[in-house]
Amino acid sequence: MATRGARRASRRGRLAALATSVTLVGVLLAGCGAEDFKNNPRVAAPIEVSARVDSDRVQVAPNKFGAGLVNFTVANLSGSPVQFNVTGPTEGSTAEIQPGAPDLLKMNLKEGTYEVTASKAKIRPATIKVGPDRPSSQNELLEP
Repeated sequence: MATRGARRASRRGRLAALATSVTLVGVLLAGCGAEDFKNNPRVAAPIEVSARVDSDRVQVAPNKFGAGLVNFTVANLSGSPVQFNVTGPTEGSTAEIQPGAPDLLKMNLKEGTYEVTASKAKIRPATIKVGPDRPSSQNELLEP
């Protein structure tokens, strides 16, 4: 009887070793992927552009930059509500901005010339020149 128990223990040990080996081989094979993979660069980091609408004109700074993601921070310094509009190869606009209030407009601008206007007819528009795509932000630290 003692030999029967020893055989069972020996068989269990072999089965456990076999299961461990099969699991280890499976993990090793799963870890082997294709050696060739695409490491696509990140898109360019968004840039911050300030815009000011007063009772006379629209001002944008900077007014020349590369194509890509742009965050417009718009301040309405006029005495009445206005809508901030960007027209060109890509178009976008804000909701009505109350006097003295800021607003934000996020756009992905393509290369070209844009006109930036306010909804009031007497306010002079601004012009933005957007050049080729900005370089990738790959391998750059994130900004706070």
